[in-house]
Amino acid sequence: MRPAVRRAIKRSLDACCLPIVGPAVAMCLLEARLNERADACFTFWAQTFALVPGLPGVFARRAFYRWTLESCGRSFFIGFGAVFTHRKVTIEDGVYVGPYAVIGSAALRQGCLIGSRCSIPSGGALHALDANLRWMPTDLSRLRRVEIGAYAWLGEASVVLADVGASTMVAAGSVVSTAVPAAIMVAGNPSRFVRRLGAVTSEKEGHPVASAL
Repeated sequence: MRPAVRRAIKRSLDACCLPIVGPAVAMCLLEARLNERADACFTFWAQTFALVPGLPGVFARRAFYRWTLESCGRSFFIGFGAVFTHRKVTIEDGVYVGPYAVIGSAALRQGCLIGSRCSIPSGGALHALDANLRWMPTDLSRLRRVEIGAYAWLGEASVVLADVGASTMVAAGSVVSTAVPAAIMVAGNPSRFVRRLGAVTSEKEGHPVASAL
């Protein structure tokens, strides 16, 4: 099938999903207008659409998030069970989010790959100790947007609390607690530098692209 035909079919299916997710989108938009920090309705529908299986689920999630997140490209994939916990998210074209990933406030740049069961909390400072040394519930005023660079690859079950540079690879199960530069590989808990990736600079895109491991 020609790429142009495939794109046309995808766009048609995306359009067909809009009436299906429309009521949920309307409820979320109303919630956001009444209280920009309220997220109960958004969370309910995000979790509901996360459990729709197969291709219908992919298209339903894409349609829902395109209307409820801050910014979404036209073409991205969100797997079964994957959930966005906040509206303050940017998804660019070509992004892949694997099954059961949990993503808070983040900017997912073009072509990045988020492995299955990966977790991207909204930074590492959402909880604070009170005077009695008790950890407090999530404080949304401490929310921080985590930047995942273009074509970065976050391995399965990794936990990413800080920015990851373009084309960088985060090994499976790693915990990223400090910002990671572009075009390297990191692994471990906490994550540590493993090696540089062969990289060239794309003049068109303006960022490094890994050419080999």
